[in-house]
Amino acid sequence: MVHAFELYVAIGIAFAVAFVLRGANRIDPSARTGTWGFRVLIFPGAAALWPLLLVRWLRADSGTGSETP
Repeated sequence: MVHAFELYVAIGIAFAVAFVLRGANRIDPSARTGTWGFRVLIFPGAAALWPLLLVRWLRADSGTGSETP
């Protein structure tokens, strides 16, 4: 169980770096003007909620819309 948690956290941190730099801009157009302070604030949430944000990011890239479940 501990190893599964460690893997989840490691993937989350790697995802959060990519999401903060590129993904947030694709999901939310207003994030394009976000400052580095904003990006620091969303980093922990992106690391914790990476599976949900990954799905939204992939939907935004494919053009299917991120509002549909």
